[in-house]
Amino acid sequence: MQVLAFTEYFGKQWPVSERSIALALPLNPIKVALVIGWVYLCLYFVQRVEFSPLVPKNRKSIANIVTLFTGPILLFLLLVLDAARKSSESKRGVFAIMVEHLRHAVANIRVPGLAYESKIKLLDASGRPLHELYGDGKSKRQVGSVLKLTEQIILGALEERASDILIDPKDDSNYAVRYRVDGVLRTEYSIKASVCHAVINSIKAVSSMDISEKRRPQDGSFTAKTAKTTASFRVASVGALQGEKLSVRVLNQVAGTYTLSNIGLTQKQRAFFESAIRKPSGMVLLAGPTGSGKTTTLYAMLNEIDFFTRNVITVEDPIECVLPNCSQIEVNPKADITFANSLRSILRQDPDVISVGEIRDEETAGIALRASQTGHLVLATIHCETNASALIRLLDLGVSPLLLASGLSVIAAQRLLRCLCDDCKVPAELSPAEIHDFQKRGVYYKNIFRAQGCDQCAGTGYRGRIAIFDVLVMDEKSRQHIADGQMFITSLRGEGEKKGKSNLYKQGLRLVVSGETSMEELKRVLG
Repeated sequence: MQVLAFTEYFGKQWPVSERSIALALPLNPIKVALVIGWVYLCLYFVQRVEFSPLVPKNRKSIANIVTLFTGPILLFLLLVLDAARKSSESKRGVFAIMVEHLRHAVANIRVPGLAYESKIKLLDASGRPLHELYGDGKSKRQVGSVLKLTEQIILGALEERASDILIDPKDDSNYAVRYRVDGVLRTEYSIKASVCHAVINSIKAVSSMDISEKRRPQDGSFTAKTAKTTASFRVASVGALQGEKLSVRVLNQVAGTYTLSNIGLTQKQRAFFESAIRKPSGMVLLAGPTGSGKTTTLYAMLNEIDFFTRNVITVEDPIECVLPNCSQIEVNPKADITFANSLRSILRQDPDVISVGEIRDEETAGIALRASQTGHLVLATIHCETNASALIRLLDLGVSPLLLASGLSVIAAQRLLRCLCDDCKVPAELSPAEIHDFQKRGVYYKNIFRAQGCDQCAGTGYRGRIAIFDVLVMDEKSRQHIADGQMFITSLRGEGEKKGKSNLYKQGLRLVVSGETSMEELKRVLG
């Protein structure tokens, strides 16, 4: 009652206009709440600046003081400047890079009291998760930020369809994280050395590698599980001048989905392959440099074989895709499981089809070619530029010309060309000289496009790749030439190399005039 009486008296003493002024005083609850919220926001962004790789180490103190009063404004300006720098390096739009940064920032916001739920789980060979393998002797907060950054790098590579992740020291204080997407490297992150050392250690820990050893080359592997897929990774580390370099190979999980009808073969080339793999014996050899898609073509041929009626055994390094009803052996030099040793044991397993991931030495080449003559179909790859250089390489490995001539059925050299992005490709502006050259060759040039770049292709102008092939079918005349020995080798070194590259160029030009790729991409790959 006394309170009510005091309130009534207080209201009578103050007119309505004075009460309105009172509500407008600085101590209004809404204004107080806004001020408190701004203070906490400033303190939060001071913390973000302290751990941000955008701010140089010697400028942290000044940046913290400025952020204490400006809140998110300084961090936003740094984000814009960093996005502009990355845009000039990768030719992506500034807005697209900023949206990507903000999306990652929102995804990494952790509400107090709620457990952090990762979109990806990294596991070692025995199935143990990363958070159980890394973090001894470190604070939970420090470990959590390192694990989230590691998971973000691996998840980003899967989302961007990267084939490799390279973590390289740029100088004593910074590391670069680069993705190889469609065969081309691009920088994704620039990380402080102190932070990146922890990221490298976390990847080495989950790959069952020695964290304390930073100079000696090491190899390892791990797997990653997401809501959509399970991916496998191979890791290699080596000591470099300004730190430790790490290479992570993303194994091609979709290789097992390809067939001869969707890898880029012409109808005539496809008929050659289908005829060769229907035969009970012989060797089909795929040639090309690293990253030219040989393994994918190998899986495409295996997918054309009926595993229920034929005993198929593969030797791979590593196994990139699991094939049902197929016996797959992974090379492990530490356990003395090499290509040559595996091939010797495979021949005692009554195989119909043998797939060799790569011919690297004389013993492997000899066993594979002899198997192709004794009632086995052999599918293999070799690192060479053209069909002619593949034959020369086998002869240099010590394979006799007669064995080579009788064992080989088909040799195919291949390359991968990036496909133009359908969302942004534009008609190419050809010079009069180029138009004259196309007219002279009888090539229709009206449907030639060039790359431009958009958000869908990360500013590159390309998305996805397609293979081109130079297929050589071994007939009686070719076998006779190979059996002739040295004279044939001498002719191959000149005319064979030139003819092989010319055939690949013709296949690439066919894709250019159909609007699937560009002249710039064809020149980049074939020179």
